Amino acid sequence: MTIGKDIKSEAPKKTTDELKAELRLKIRLEIERLDGLYDAEMLKCIDFERRIEQAKGVDDATDSMVRELAIVQKTRRDIGDLASMKRQELRDVDGPTLDEEYVAAHQEMQARHRYLSDQIVSVHRTLAKLASIGQTHTEEAVSMRASVLDLQEQRGRVEAKLATIFGQLESQRKESEPRTANTGYMSKPERGLIRHRHPNRDFFLADMFDYAMKDDGASMEAPIFTLSTKPDLSIWTWESKDKSKSIKVAPSVLGRATQFDKDVLIYVVSQLTEALNRGRDDTNRTVRFTVYDYLVTTNRGVGGADYKRLQEAFERLSGTRITTDIRTGGERVKEGFGIIDTWRIIEKSKEDERMVAVEITLSRWLYNAVQAFEVLTIHPDYFRLRKPLARRLYEIARKHCGHQTSWAIGLELLKEKAGSKSTTKEFRRAVRDIETDNSLPEYRVMVGHDDKVTFYVRDGARLIRGISKRVGD
Repeated sequence: MTIGKDIKSEAPKKTTDELKAELRLKIRLEIERLDGLYDAEMLKCIDFERRIEQAKGVDDATDSMVRELAIVQKTRRDIGDLASMKRQELRDVDGPTLDEEYVAAHQEMQARHRYLSDQIVSVHRTLAKLASIGQTHTEEAVSMRASVLDLQEQRGRVEAKLATIFGQLESQRKESEPRTANTGYMSKPERGLIRHRHPNRDFFLADMFDYAMKDDGASMEAPIFTLSTKPDLSIWTWESKDKSKSIKVAPSVLGRATQFDKDVLIYVVSQLTEALNRGRDDTNRTVRFTVYDYLVTTNRGVGGADYKRLQEAFERLSGTRITTDIRTGGERVKEGFGIIDTWRIIEKSKEDERMVAVEITLSRWLYNAVQAFEVLTIHPDYFRLRKPLARRLYEIARKHCGHQTSWAIGLELLKEKAGSKSTTKEFRRAVRDIETDNSLPEYRVMVGHDDKVTFYVRDGARLIRGISKRVGD
Protein backbone atom coordinates (compact mmCIF):
# COMPACT_ATOMS: atom_id res chain seq x y z
CA MET A 1 0.00 0.00 0.00
CA THR A 2 2.74 2.36 0.90
CA ILE A 3 4.61 1.60 -2.32
CA GLY A 4 1.45 2.29 -4.36
CA LYS A 5 0.99 5.61 -2.63
CA ASP A 6 4.63 6.48 -3.26
CA ILE A 7 4.31 5.66 -6.93
CA LYS A 8 1.14 7.73 -7.22
CA SER A 9 2.72 10.64 -5.45
CA GLU A 10 5.73 10.53 -7.76
CA ALA A 11 3.61 10.70 -10.95
CA PRO A 12 4.59 13.90 -12.81
CA LYS A 13 2.16 16.73 -12.52
CA LYS A 14 1.27 18.75 -15.54
CA THR A 15 2.90 22.13 -15.70
CA THR A 16 0.96 25.34 -16.17
CA ASP A 17 2.24 25.55 -19.76
CA GLU A 18 1.06 21.99 -20.51
CA LEU A 19 -2.40 22.69 -19.05
CA LYS A 20 -2.61 25.89 -21.14
CA ALA A 21 -1.58 23.95 -24.23
CA GLU A 22 -4.36 21.39 -23.66
CA LEU A 23 -6.94 24.12 -23.09
CA ARG A 24 -5.70 25.97 -26.15
CA LEU A 25 -6.05 22.87 -28.30
CA LYS A 26 -9.54 22.20 -26.96
CA ILE A 27 -10.70 25.74 -27.75
CA ARG A 28 -9.13 25.64 -31.22
CA LEU A 29 -10.91 22.40 -32.05
CA GLU A 30 -14.21 23.90 -30.89
CA ILE A 31 -13.60 26.99 -33.07
CA GLU A 32 -12.89 24.69 -36.01
CA ARG A 33 -16.17 22.84 -35.38
CA LEU A 34 -18.13 26.11 -35.17
CA ASP A 35 -16.52 27.42 -38.35
CA GLY A 36 -17.65 24.24 -40.10
CA LEU A 37 -21.23 24.78 -38.88
CA TYR A 38 -21.03 28.43 -39.97
CA ASP A 39 -19.99 27.38 -43.49
CA ALA A 40 -22.82 24.83 -43.58
CA GLU A 41 -25.38 27.53 -42.73
CA MET A 42 -23.83 29.75 -45.40
CA LEU A 43 -24.39 27.03 -48.00
CA LYS A 44 -28.02 26.74 -46.82
CA CYS A 45 -28.42 30.46 -47.49
CA ILE A 46 -27.04 29.97 -50.99
CA ASP A 47 -29.40 27.05 -51.58
CA PHE A 48 -32.37 29.14 -50.47
CA GLU A 49 -31.28 31.87 -52.89
CA ARG A 50 -31.41 29.40 -55.78
CA ARG A 51 -34.79 28.07 -54.76
CA ILE A 52 -36.22 31.57 -54.31
CA GLU A 53 -35.01 32.52 -57.79
CA GLN A 54 -36.71 29.43 -59.23
CA ALA A 55 -39.94 30.08 -57.31
CA LYS A 56 -40.39 33.67 -58.48
CA GLY A 57 -43.96 34.26 -59.46
CA VAL A 58 -45.30 31.82 -56.86
CA ASP A 59 -45.89 34.28 -54.03
CA ASP A 60 -46.75 31.80 -51.25
CA ALA A 61 -43.73 29.62 -51.92
CA THR A 62 -41.41 32.62 -52.18
CA ASP A 63 -42.69 34.18 -48.92
CA SER A 64 -42.24 30.86 -47.10
CA MET A 65 -38.66 30.44 -48.29
CA VAL A 66 -37.80 34.05 -47.43
CA ARG A 67 -38.96 33.38 -43.85
CA GLU A 68 -36.90 30.17 -43.74
CA LEU A 69 -33.91 32.08 -45.10
CA ALA A 70 -34.25 34.62 -42.28
CA ILE A 71 -34.18 31.77 -39.71
CA VAL A 72 -31.05 30.29 -41.30
CA GLN A 73 -29.39 33.71 -41.31
CA LYS A 74 -30.15 34.13 -37.59
CA THR A 75 -28.70 30.67 -36.85
CA ARG A 76 -25.60 31.62 -38.80
CA ARG A 77 -25.23 34.85 -36.80
CA ASP A 78 -25.65 32.97 -33.51
CA ILE A 79 -22.96 30.47 -34.51
CA GLY A 80 -20.72 33.36 -35.55
CA ASP A 81 -21.24 35.06 -32.17
CA LEU A 82 -20.39 31.82 -30.33
CA ALA A 83 -17.24 31.39 -32.44
CA SER A 84 -16.25 34.99 -31.61
CA MET A 85 -16.65 34.21 -27.88
CA LYS A 86 -14.40 31.15 -28.28
CA ARG A 87 -11.80 33.23 -30.08
CA GLN A 88 -11.88 35.69 -27.20
CA GLU A 89 -11.35 32.77 -24.81
CA LEU A 90 -8.33 31.75 -26.88
CA ARG A 91 -6.93 35.28 -26.71
CA ASP A 92 -7.41 35.26 -22.93
CA VAL A 93 -5.44 31.99 -22.66
CA ASP A 94 -2.69 33.06 -25.07
CA GLY A 95 -2.39 36.54 -23.67
CA PRO A 96 -1.79 39.58 -25.84
CA THR A 97 0.46 39.02 -28.85
CA LEU A 98 0.14 42.00 -31.17
CA ASP A 99 -1.01 45.41 -30.01
CA GLU A 100 -4.56 45.77 -31.31
CA GLU A 101 -4.10 49.49 -31.99
CA TYR A 102 -1.15 48.75 -34.28
CA VAL A 103 -3.13 46.03 -36.06
CA ALA A 104 -6.11 48.34 -36.56
CA ALA A 105 -3.85 51.12 -37.83
CA HIS A 106 -2.13 48.68 -40.18
CA GLN A 107 -5.47 47.51 -41.60
CA GLU A 108 -6.67 51.09 -42.03
CA MET A 109 -3.47 52.16 -43.84
CA GLN A 110 -3.53 49.02 -45.97
CA ALA A 111 -7.10 49.74 -47.06
CA ARG A 112 -6.12 53.34 -47.82
CA HIS A 113 -3.13 52.14 -49.87
CA ARG A 114 -5.33 49.72 -51.81
CA TYR A 115 -7.84 52.48 -52.56
CA LEU A 116 -5.14 54.85 -53.81
CA SER A 117 -3.55 52.10 -55.94
CA ASP A 118 -6.94 51.33 -57.52
CA GLN A 119 -7.44 55.03 -58.27
CA ILE A 120 -4.01 55.28 -59.92
CA VAL A 121 -4.72 52.22 -62.08
CA SER A 122 -8.11 53.64 -63.06
CA VAL A 123 -6.63 56.98 -64.15
CA HIS A 124 -3.83 55.21 -66.05
CA ARG A 125 -6.41 53.12 -67.92
CA THR A 126 -8.22 56.27 -69.01
CA LEU A 127 -4.93 57.90 -70.05
CA ALA A 128 -4.06 54.80 -72.07
CA LYS A 129 -7.40 55.05 -73.89
CA LEU A 130 -6.85 58.77 -74.60
CA ALA A 131 -3.36 58.00 -75.93
CA SER A 132 -4.78 55.35 -78.29
CA ILE A 133 -6.91 58.03 -79.99
CA GLY A 134 -4.18 60.69 -79.99
CA GLN A 135 -5.59 62.87 -77.20
CA THR A 136 -2.52 63.01 -74.96
CA HIS A 137 -2.35 66.82 -74.80
CA THR A 138 -5.98 67.63 -74.12
CA GLU A 139 -7.04 69.49 -70.98
CA GLU A 140 -8.55 66.27 -69.62
CA ALA A 141 -5.29 64.33 -70.13
CA VAL A 142 -3.19 67.08 -68.48
CA SER A 143 -5.58 67.18 -65.50
CA MET A 144 -5.43 63.40 -65.16
CA ARG A 145 -1.63 63.34 -65.17
CA ALA A 146 -1.65 65.94 -62.40
CA SER A 147 -4.11 63.84 -60.38
CA VAL A 148 -1.85 60.78 -60.80
CA LEU A 149 1.06 62.73 -59.30
CA ASP A 150 -1.13 63.79 -56.37
CA LEU A 151 -2.36 60.23 -55.80
CA GLN A 152 1.22 58.91 -55.94
CA GLU A 153 2.29 61.49 -53.36
CA GLN A 154 -0.57 60.44 -51.06
CA ARG A 155 0.36 56.78 -51.49
CA GLY A 156 3.99 57.57 -50.64
CA ARG A 157 2.89 59.08 -47.31
CA VAL A 158 0.74 56.02 -46.60
CA GLU A 159 3.69 53.72 -47.36
CA ALA A 160 5.87 55.67 -44.91
CA LYS A 161 3.27 55.15 -42.18
CA LEU A 162 2.95 51.47 -43.12
CA ALA A 163 6.72 51.07 -42.81
CA THR A 164 6.62 52.42 -39.25
CA ILE A 165 3.67 50.24 -38.24
CA PHE A 166 5.24 47.20 -39.89
CA GLY A 167 8.41 47.64 -37.82
CA GLN A 168 6.37 47.81 -34.63
CA LEU A 169 4.33 44.73 -35.58
CA GLU A 170 7.42 42.72 -36.53
CA SER A 171 9.08 43.64 -33.23
CA GLN A 172 6.06 42.42 -31.26
CA ARG A 173 5.76 39.32 -33.42
CA LYS A 174 9.38 38.31 -32.68
CA GLU A 175 8.82 38.91 -28.96
CA SER A 176 5.76 36.65 -28.98
CA GLU A 177 7.43 33.74 -30.82
CA PRO A 178 9.18 32.24 -27.75
CA ARG A 179 5.90 32.25 -25.81
CA THR A 180 4.01 30.42 -28.58
CA ALA A 181 6.75 28.08 -29.79
CA ASN A 182 6.06 25.39 -27.16
CA THR A 183 2.30 25.45 -26.99
CA GLY A 184 2.01 21.77 -27.91
CA TYR A 185 -0.46 22.64 -30.67
CA MET A 186 0.39 22.00 -34.31
CA SER A 187 -1.85 23.69 -36.82
CA LYS A 188 -3.80 21.41 -39.11
CA PRO A 189 -2.19 21.33 -42.58
CA GLU A 190 -4.28 23.11 -45.21
CA ARG A 191 -5.55 20.86 -47.94
CA GLY A 192 -4.58 21.79 -51.47
CA LEU A 193 -2.03 24.40 -50.35
CA ILE A 194 1.75 24.38 -50.15
CA ARG A 195 3.14 25.64 -46.85
CA HIS A 196 4.42 29.19 -46.55
CA ARG A 197 8.11 28.81 -47.36
CA HIS A 198 8.98 32.43 -46.55
CA PRO A 199 6.37 33.66 -44.04
CA ASN A 200 8.15 36.84 -42.94
CA ARG A 201 8.81 37.94 -46.50
CA ASP A 202 5.23 37.13 -47.48
CA PHE A 203 3.97 39.32 -44.66
CA PHE A 204 6.16 42.18 -45.79
CA LEU A 205 5.30 41.93 -49.48
CA ALA A 206 1.60 41.14 -49.36
CA ASP A 207 0.43 42.92 -46.27
CA MET A 208 2.54 46.03 -45.97
CA PHE A 209 2.95 47.79 -49.28
CA ASP A 210 0.30 45.86 -51.15
CA TYR A 211 2.89 45.17 -53.86
CA ALA A 212 0.19 43.15 -55.48
CA MET A 213 0.77 40.37 -57.98
CA LYS A 214 -0.92 41.07 -61.32
CA ASP A 215 -2.17 38.65 -63.95
CA ASP A 216 -2.84 39.78 -67.50
CA GLY A 217 -6.40 39.52 -68.75
CA ALA A 218 -5.41 37.96 -72.09
CA SER A 219 -3.81 34.82 -70.66
CA MET A 220 -6.54 34.58 -68.00
CA GLU A 221 -9.16 34.46 -70.74
CA ALA A 222 -7.69 31.64 -72.83
CA PRO A 223 -6.09 28.36 -71.71
CA ILE A 224 -2.58 29.05 -73.00
CA PHE A 225 -0.75 27.00 -70.38
CA THR A 226 -0.96 23.24 -70.07
CA LEU A 227 -2.37 21.65 -66.91
CA SER A 228 -0.16 18.61 -67.39
CA THR A 229 2.85 18.12 -65.12
CA LYS A 230 4.50 15.94 -67.79
CA PRO A 231 5.89 17.26 -71.10
CA ASP A 232 2.89 18.17 -73.28
CA LEU A 233 3.90 17.98 -76.94
CA SER A 234 0.43 18.42 -78.45
CA ILE A 235 -0.86 21.47 -80.32
CA TRP A 236 -3.74 23.11 -78.48
CA THR A 237 -6.49 25.13 -80.16
CA TRP A 238 -9.26 27.08 -78.47
CA GLU A 239 -12.15 29.26 -79.66
CA SER A 240 -14.52 31.36 -77.59
CA LYS A 241 -18.20 30.41 -77.49
CA ASP A 242 -19.19 33.40 -79.66
CA LYS A 243 -16.38 32.59 -82.19
CA SER A 244 -14.90 36.08 -81.71
CA LYS A 245 -11.63 34.90 -80.15
CA SER A 246 -9.33 32.07 -81.05
CA ILE A 247 -5.89 30.83 -80.11
CA LYS A 248 -3.49 28.10 -81.17
CA VAL A 249 -0.63 27.05 -78.90
CA ALA A 250 2.25 24.98 -80.32
CA PRO A 251 4.85 23.45 -77.99
CA SER A 252 8.62 23.42 -78.25
CA VAL A 253 10.60 20.20 -78.16
CA LEU A 254 10.48 20.55 -74.34
CA GLY A 255 6.67 20.76 -74.37
CA ARG A 256 4.11 23.52 -73.80
CA ALA A 257 4.64 26.06 -71.05
CA THR A 258 2.92 24.86 -67.87
CA GLN A 259 0.55 26.56 -65.46
CA PHE A 260 3.45 26.71 -62.99
CA ASP A 261 5.69 28.34 -65.65
CA LYS A 262 3.15 31.14 -65.74
CA ASP A 263 4.53 32.36 -62.38
CA VAL A 264 7.34 33.98 -64.37
CA LEU A 265 4.81 35.86 -66.49
CA ILE A 266 2.85 37.01 -63.43
CA TYR A 267 6.03 38.24 -61.75
CA VAL A 268 7.18 40.21 -64.81
CA VAL A 269 3.71 41.68 -65.46
CA SER A 270 3.53 42.72 -61.79
CA GLN A 271 6.91 44.48 -62.02
CA LEU A 272 5.85 46.37 -65.14
CA THR A 273 2.45 47.33 -63.72
CA GLU A 274 4.00 48.64 -60.51
CA ALA A 275 6.49 50.72 -62.53
CA LEU A 276 3.65 52.20 -64.60
CA ASN A 277 1.62 52.92 -61.45
CA ARG A 278 4.55 54.85 -60.03
CA GLY A 279 4.76 57.00 -63.13
CA ARG A 280 8.05 55.66 -64.49
CA ASP A 281 8.50 56.56 -68.16
CA ASP A 282 11.45 54.23 -68.81
CA THR A 283 9.45 51.01 -69.00
CA ASN A 284 9.79 48.69 -71.96
CA ARG A 285 9.21 45.04 -72.80
CA THR A 286 12.43 43.93 -71.09
CA VAL A 287 12.40 43.42 -67.31
CA ARG A 288 15.45 42.66 -65.17
CA PHE A 289 15.08 40.93 -61.80
CA THR A 290 17.00 38.88 -59.26
CA VAL A 291 16.19 35.19 -59.26
CA TYR A 292 16.16 34.95 -55.46
CA ASP A 293 13.46 37.65 -55.18
CA TYR A 294 11.37 35.82 -57.77
CA LEU A 295 11.69 32.47 -55.97
CA VAL A 296 10.74 33.97 -52.61
CA THR A 297 7.83 36.01 -53.98
CA THR A 298 6.33 32.98 -55.75
CA ASN A 299 6.77 30.76 -52.65
CA ARG A 300 9.40 28.50 -54.16
CA GLY A 301 12.49 26.94 -52.65
CA VAL A 302 15.87 28.61 -53.08
CA GLY A 303 18.04 25.51 -53.63
CA GLY A 304 20.05 24.60 -56.72
CA ALA A 305 17.22 22.47 -58.17
CA ASP A 306 14.84 25.47 -58.00
CA TYR A 307 17.24 27.58 -60.07
CA LYS A 308 17.52 24.75 -62.61
CA ARG A 309 13.72 24.40 -62.87
CA LEU A 310 13.42 28.14 -63.49
CA GLN A 311 15.79 27.95 -66.46
CA GLU A 312 13.72 25.09 -67.88
CA ALA A 313 10.62 27.28 -67.48
CA PHE A 314 12.33 30.06 -69.47
CA GLU A 315 13.03 27.59 -72.28
CA ARG A 316 9.41 26.38 -72.40
CA LEU A 317 8.04 29.95 -72.27
CA SER A 318 10.21 31.15 -75.15
CA GLY A 319 9.71 27.94 -77.15
CA THR A 320 5.91 27.79 -76.86
CA ARG A 321 4.44 29.57 -79.91
CA ILE A 322 1.06 31.30 -79.94
CA THR A 323 -1.11 32.24 -82.88
CA THR A 324 -4.11 34.37 -81.88
CA ASP A 325 -6.50 37.18 -82.79
CA ILE A 326 -7.35 38.10 -79.18
CA ARG A 327 -7.29 41.88 -78.80
CA THR A 328 -4.81 43.46 -76.34
CA GLY A 329 -4.36 47.18 -75.79
CA GLY A 330 -7.01 47.98 -78.39
CA GLU A 331 -5.15 46.08 -81.13
CA ARG A 332 -6.65 43.05 -82.81
CA VAL A 333 -4.36 41.46 -85.33
CA LYS A 334 -3.65 37.84 -86.10
CA GLU A 335 -0.04 37.13 -85.23
CA GLY A 336 2.34 34.42 -84.03
CA PHE A 337 4.89 34.83 -81.22
CA GLY A 338 6.51 33.20 -78.21
CA ILE A 339 5.04 33.80 -74.75
CA ILE A 340 8.33 35.57 -73.99
CA ASP A 341 10.53 36.82 -76.80
CA THR A 342 13.89 36.31 -75.15
CA TRP A 343 15.57 35.54 -71.85
CA ARG A 344 19.18 35.83 -70.76
CA ILE A 345 21.29 35.37 -67.67
CA ILE A 346 23.08 38.65 -66.91
CA GLU A 347 24.79 37.62 -63.69
CA LYS A 348 25.95 34.33 -62.24
CA SER A 349 26.99 33.31 -58.76
CA LYS A 350 30.73 33.40 -58.07
CA GLU A 351 30.45 30.09 -56.19
CA ASP A 352 28.56 28.07 -58.83
CA GLU A 353 26.62 28.31 -62.10
CA ARG A 354 23.39 29.52 -60.50
CA MET A 355 21.58 32.50 -62.04
CA VAL A 356 21.70 35.65 -59.89
CA ALA A 357 19.95 38.12 -62.17
CA VAL A 358 18.09 37.63 -65.45
CA GLU A 359 16.34 39.64 -68.15
CA ILE A 360 13.02 38.68 -69.68
CA THR A 361 11.57 40.31 -72.80
CA LEU A 362 7.79 39.97 -73.04
CA SER A 363 5.97 39.41 -76.31
CA ARG A 364 4.45 42.58 -77.73
CA TRP A 365 1.00 41.00 -77.35
CA LEU A 366 1.37 40.70 -73.59
CA TYR A 367 3.17 44.02 -73.24
CA ASN A 368 0.24 45.79 -74.94
CA ALA A 369 -2.09 44.28 -72.33
CA VAL A 370 0.07 45.65 -69.50
CA GLN A 371 0.35 49.11 -71.05
CA ALA A 372 -3.42 49.25 -71.38
CA PHE A 373 -3.72 48.12 -67.72
CA GLU A 374 -5.61 45.00 -68.77
CA VAL A 375 -4.48 43.30 -65.58
CA LEU A 376 -6.10 41.97 -62.43
CA THR A 377 -4.70 41.66 -58.91
CA ILE A 378 -4.37 38.07 -57.72
CA HIS A 379 -4.19 36.78 -54.16
CA PRO A 380 -0.69 35.89 -52.81
CA ASP A 381 -1.98 32.40 -51.91
CA TYR A 382 -2.27 31.68 -55.64
CA PHE A 383 1.38 30.62 -55.44
CA ARG A 384 0.53 28.13 -52.68
CA LEU A 385 -2.00 26.16 -54.73
CA ARG A 386 -0.67 22.65 -55.38
CA LYS A 387 -2.77 21.67 -58.39
CA PRO A 388 -2.46 23.28 -61.83
CA LEU A 389 -6.25 22.99 -62.24
CA ALA A 390 -6.82 24.83 -58.94
CA ARG A 391 -4.65 27.70 -60.19
CA ARG A 392 -6.53 27.80 -63.49
CA LEU A 393 -9.94 27.74 -61.75
CA TYR A 394 -8.86 30.60 -59.51
CA GLU A 395 -7.87 32.63 -62.60
CA ILE A 396 -11.24 31.96 -64.23
CA ALA A 397 -13.14 32.88 -61.05
CA ARG A 398 -11.06 36.03 -60.56
CA LYS A 399 -11.68 37.21 -64.13
CA HIS A 400 -15.38 36.42 -64.36
CA CYS A 401 -16.69 37.10 -60.84
CA GLY A 402 -15.52 40.71 -60.90
CA HIS A 403 -17.76 42.73 -58.59
CA GLN A 404 -20.37 39.96 -58.46
CA THR A 405 -20.75 37.78 -55.37
CA SER A 406 -21.18 34.63 -57.50
CA TRP A 407 -20.72 33.39 -61.06
CA ALA A 408 -21.96 30.16 -62.64
CA ILE A 409 -20.85 28.16 -65.68
CA GLY A 410 -21.63 24.74 -67.14
CA LEU A 411 -19.11 21.99 -66.46
CA GLU A 412 -18.37 21.32 -70.14
CA LEU A 413 -17.75 24.99 -70.90
CA LEU A 414 -15.57 25.29 -67.79
CA LYS A 415 -13.57 22.29 -68.99
CA GLU A 416 -12.91 24.11 -72.29
CA LYS A 417 -11.95 27.38 -70.56
CA ALA A 418 -9.64 25.52 -68.18
CA GLY A 419 -7.89 23.80 -71.08
CA SER A 420 -8.41 20.35 -69.61
CA LYS A 421 -7.84 17.29 -71.82
CA SER A 422 -9.46 14.87 -69.38
CA THR A 423 -12.85 13.24 -69.87
CA THR A 424 -15.93 14.96 -68.46
CA LYS A 425 -16.12 12.34 -65.71
CA GLU A 426 -12.48 12.86 -64.71
CA PHE A 427 -12.81 16.65 -64.87
CA ARG A 428 -15.96 16.58 -62.69
CA ARG A 429 -14.11 14.50 -60.10
CA ALA A 430 -11.11 16.86 -60.19
CA VAL A 431 -13.30 19.95 -59.65
CA ARG A 432 -15.14 18.22 -56.79
CA ASP A 433 -11.78 17.39 -55.19
CA ILE A 434 -10.93 21.10 -55.29
CA GLU A 435 -14.40 21.82 -53.84
CA THR A 436 -13.55 19.44 -50.97
CA ASP A 437 -10.10 20.95 -50.47
CA ASN A 438 -11.76 24.37 -50.25
CA SER A 439 -8.39 25.95 -50.94
CA LEU A 440 -9.10 28.55 -53.64
CA PRO A 441 -8.16 32.02 -52.38
CA GLU A 442 -11.09 34.47 -52.24
CA TYR A 443 -13.59 32.01 -53.74
CA ARG A 444 -15.46 28.80 -53.02
CA VAL A 445 -16.46 26.44 -55.80
CA MET A 446 -19.54 24.17 -55.81
CA VAL A 447 -20.55 21.54 -58.36
CA GLY A 448 -24.32 21.05 -58.65
CA HIS A 449 -26.13 17.84 -59.60
CA ASP A 450 -26.96 19.43 -62.94
CA ASP A 451 -23.22 19.96 -63.67
CA LYS A 452 -23.58 23.65 -63.01
CA VAL A 453 -20.39 24.96 -61.39
CA THR A 454 -20.77 28.06 -59.22
CA PHE A 455 -18.02 30.23 -57.74
CA TYR A 456 -18.87 32.26 -54.60
CA VAL A 457 -16.85 34.95 -52.90
CA ARG A 458 -15.44 33.91 -49.52
CA ASP A 459 -16.33 37.19 -47.86
CA GLY A 460 -19.38 36.04 -45.88
CA ALA A 461 -20.79 39.50 -45.22
CA ARG A 462 -20.46 40.49 -48.88
CA LEU A 463 -22.04 37.21 -50.01
CA ILE A 464 -25.03 37.60 -47.69
CA ARG A 465 -25.52 41.20 -48.84
CA GLY A 466 -25.52 39.96 -52.43
CA ILE A 467 -28.02 37.21 -51.61
CA SER A 468 -30.28 39.60 -49.70
CA LYS A 469 -30.18 42.13 -52.53
CA ARG A 470 -31.17 39.53 -55.12
CA VAL A 471 -33.90 38.16 -52.88
CA GLY A 472 -35.21 41.69 -52.36
CA ASP A 473 -35.25 42.31 -56.11
